[in-house]
Amino acid sequence: MRWWKAVGLAGLVGVAATGAVIAREERRRRAYTPDEIRERLHARLAKTAPGQEGSAPGNQPTRQ
Repeated sequence: MRWWKAVGLAGLVGVAATGAVIAREERRRRAYTPDEIRERLHARLAKTAPGQEGSAPGNQPTRQ
């Protein structure tokens, strides 16, 4: 087997493995019901320190 065939085969295996990982993550993400997602988001919000609710990059006040 020539070296370029081995490289091509390795690339094909890498693409297939990446697709399998993405498909598995998508199935795991879609397994949540909307209520479960809402509960998880509320739990994450409760863990944040008071005063950090609006600390997203777009929510910063502008300096003058």
